[in-house]
Order: sequence, then C-alpha cells, then structure tokens
Amino acid sequence: MRKLVERALENLSTKDIFLFRVICGNCGEEYGKRPIRFSKAGEESTTQNSMILRDVLYEQEFRTAMQVAVRNASEQMNYCPVCKFLVCNRCFMICEDLDLCVRCASLLQQRGQPVSLPLLEGS
Repeated sequence: MRKLVERALENLSTKDIFLFRVICGNCGEEYGKRPIRFSKAGEESTTQNSMILRDVLYEQEFRTAMQVAVRNASEQMNYCPVCKFLVCNRCFMICEDLDLCVRCASLLQQRGQPVSLPLLEGS
C-alpha cells in the first residue's frame, strides 16, 4: 500500500518547507498534507562548502519528510481493486465479499460500511 501512496504522492515542497499530498480518487479530499520546515530555512549559504552541506541536508530531510507523508497518508487511504483508485477511509467500504470504494460498491450493488464515517458539519 505504501508504494501505491508513494507513487500517488504529489510534491508541493519549497526550499523552506517540505509538503506532500495524496488526493482521494473519489471525494477529492487531500491527505498527508502536513508541512515540515527545513531546518536551515531562511539561512543563506555563503560559501561553496556551505552550499554543498545545505544541499545534502536538504535531500536527507526531504526524504524523511516524504516518508512521514507516505506513512500518514497510508493510514487514510485504501486501494479499490475494481476502479484502481486510491480513496480515503470515508470513501472505502468494507463489504461482505470484497472491499470496494463507495462508487464501485454502488455500481456493483454491494452493501457495506465505510472504514470511517464522514465528519459532521461543525464537529
């Protein structure tokens, strides 16, 4: 599942903030979108050596932030075996024969319960 989420992960990072997201293929809700500040954000490199070190540090922190985003999004996403979309827990149904997204469950006339219920307005 993590590999699917990693491939679907959209990189919205800047030079100061690491930011990623996965969008539910059904409702369009964004998941995994928690900004993480680069430890050297706002600091300018003044020498060639400091630029090299900053670039390496950025890459290390980028990979770590991406792993955190994949882990967080993986907890909220499911793969529908029929339509092949990643969908959020609210759009994924636990059905009797095969777990499906709400759209496919409806089309195939399958009943079930969502992994998590939608939030109520004002909650």
